[in-house]
Amino acid sequence: MPPTLPQGDPAPDDGTLPASAGGPTDRAFGVYLHVPFCTVRCGYCDFNTYTATELGGGASQDAYAQTVLAEVALAARVLDDAGLPARPVQTVFVGGGTPTVLPVDDLVRMLDGLRSTWGLAASAEVTTEANPDSVTPQSLAALAAGGFTRVSFGMQSAVPHVLATLERTHDPRRIPDVVRWARDAGLAVSLDLIYGTPGESLDDWRASVEAALATGVDHVSAYALVVEQGTRMAVQVRRGDLALPDEDDQAAKYELADDLLTGAGLHWYEVSNWARTDADACRHNLAYWRGDDWWGLGPGAHSHVGGVRWWNVKHPRAYADRLAAGLSPAAGREVLDTDTVALERVMLGVRLAEGLPVSEVPVPGRAAVASLVADGLVDGLAAVRGTRTDGVREPRLVLTPRGRLLADAVVRALVG
Repeated sequence: MPPTLPQGDPAPDDGTLPASAGGPTDRAFGVYLHVPFCTVRCGYCDFNTYTATELGGGASQDAYAQTVLAEVALAARVLDDAGLPARPVQTVFVGGGTPTVLPVDDLVRMLDGLRSTWGLAASAEVTTEANPDSVTPQSLAALAAGGFTRVSFGMQSAVPHVLATLERTHDPRRIPDVVRWARDAGLAVSLDLIYGTPGESLDDWRASVEAALATGVDHVSAYALVVEQGTRMAVQVRRGDLALPDEDDQAAKYELADDLLTGAGLHWYEVSNWARTDADACRHNLAYWRGDDWWGLGPGAHSHVGGVRWWNVKHPRAYADRLAAGLSPAAGREVLDTDTVALERVMLGVRLAEGLPVSEVPVPGRAAVASLVADGLVDGLAAVRGTRTDGVREPRLVLTPRGRLLADAVVRALVG
């Protein structure tokens, strides 16, 4: 089952933001749009997604675009009432689920709703996730014609037995085709990979990374498999049907991916993400890591505006019912205090290749910098002499390759 929602304060039925969220801002504004539908639910997945049999009545895919547009209208009112200036949308990310199970016309219709409500920046990045078996040359061309600029394919692996363990349904031989179709349509392409699947050897992982690189893509994400409680895979592990790899295996696979990707001309810009150039990095995800504003549309989606974070009701039927009744779909929220903002800035900023300014580390944590350098987790030169950002040199915490493997330990040392 999808995960439970966070604990927080009740959210008002009209969606009104607290006064602290209002006022002028120079933060970028993005939109995340969650599409909770899948044709098949993978055994490792704990995302807020549903197949047709799980949904039952009252949560029609056919009506989904109109329901989302009702939340867009509510969002525009809430932001206007909060005194937040209208900001063109810099990035849009349509995730899921499998967004491309919806008709292209519905995806474009929702994007048009964002465009007519807030406007899209001239250089807006508009991404949709897709499964390799959920697109055609025609659908990708239609997405591009409708304003999408980027597609992120869930490749996960190039090895059939690994895909079978993950319960992925696509044929890995299709990957070069879908990448070519997307590029022919004028879309930028990213491939998502997962390492650490039970039964995956180092050679299997090498084959997957090399297959991704052979397509010539300019962006690759590689994430370690995390088996979450409540998933079918967690049950298989608990019964002993599947054996999880150890930490050394995970580390070896990360290091291999970094070597192969770097050797092919892609550089890491976030612990789990590599891009050929700065322009190829996912700007939407960078906005998360840098603490910008975004509105999350759809069931279970999370939003962050002006230091306020909130999350929508989880089930598509409850989401649709609340909007049909003229109510905000928000289930709860929290106003971030200064300490929480500082903590999250460290947690997210330290993961970036650009590094985290030492000045943004809480004062007690700065005493740990010297030991992190001595332990080979943080680049000593960057921490002392600094790196140039916007023409200014300042000391920054930049993870070493070993530090990337132990990023959580670095964060704990900095925040206590």
